[in-house]
Amino acid sequence: MSDLKKSLSIAVIPGDGIGIEVMPHGIKCLEAAAKLYNLDLHFESFDFASCEYYQKHGDMLPKDWKETLSRFDAIYFGAVGLPDVVPDHISLWGSLLQFRRVFDQYINLRPCRLMPGVKCPLANRKPGDIDFWVVRENTEGEYSSIGGRIFEGTDREFVTQETVMTRIGVDRVLKYAFELAKTRPKAHLTSATKSNGISITMPYWDERVREMQNHYPEVRTDKFHIDILCAHIVQKPDFFDVIVGSNLFGDILSDLGPACTGTIGIAPSGNINPEGKFPSLFEPVHGSAPDIAGKGIANPVGMIWAGQMMLEHFGFKDAAGAMLKAIENVLASGTSDVFTADMGGKGSTASFGNAIEKEILNMKT
Repeated sequence: MSDLKKSLSIAVIPGDGIGIEVMPHGIKCLEAAAKLYNLDLHFESFDFASCEYYQKHGDMLPKDWKETLSRFDAIYFGAVGLPDVVPDHISLWGSLLQFRRVFDQYINLRPCRLMPGVKCPLANRKPGDIDFWVVRENTEGEYSSIGGRIFEGTDREFVTQETVMTRIGVDRVLKYAFELAKTRPKAHLTSATKSNGISITMPYWDERVREMQNHYPEVRTDKFHIDILCAHIVQKPDFFDVIVGSNLFGDILSDLGPACTGTIGIAPSGNINPEGKFPSLFEPVHGSAPDIAGKGIANPVGMIWAGQMMLEHFGFKDAAGAMLKAIENVLASGTSDVFTADMGGKGSTASFGNAIEKEILNMKT
């Protein structure tokens, strides 16, 4: 254990639904790791980026949200969305997507890892067989929101939406993916494309991959069209190490990958500004899950794992390693009284979260 004090300033935004329920356990586990490794973590909570805030103020965010959040190193985000209260396109575009674009969080990073104790839907797979990362371009591409609709409701109705790929945008996500692959034992990068059907933007993507590949001769590189790539992930997930894709393709793959590991419910995600000019955001993948909100049965692993990703991103590797090992140990225990119902257990959010917190505190270094 190091005596060096390390500090991190974290904005906490629980948001909506089960985000409010799992967030306390994410914080407790981070505090446990901080205690063990002598880290100085500062948390400050905010009520905006929630549908309750929208009902009170008519906006998802306050006017000074950028200035408020810019002074933090990271944003720890629960979930957003209550579609029966606020339409999703308002809640999402008014909060999370604002964070991603204004803070230039151009990397979306998701681990796809088969954890012990989690039943894999793919036959004859065990922990260690599935362990890859999806790197998604997070601010442009197919989700540019450039386009429109005219002559609505008539025979002349016309709808268009543009895909936007810039050299800066493509190259920086590719560079991040190659750098990540370079640190991995397999040193293997796969590019998701569809240049046999999308005849302008995807050949350009392929060109930039080839150019970037020249700077990383130590990384084995290949590419697959998105349709067969999805099939290969199901058929031979052990082949993959780091997969990089455009906004749309990365979005698809970053749900498919965790689904192949047994449950999206425990998967985390990072929305990253690698240069640190703006805060990066870490969140669970599961969303707000209004159907189970308030019942105390939400799985907190995704929230806790997102916190682990945050520590790893900032270089606190020992603390991050302890958190990941604690998650794995609790999952491997197979304790039904601890696990939540989505994993076949009889436990609660509290029982699951408390078990992981206790396991972290019991870690030896």
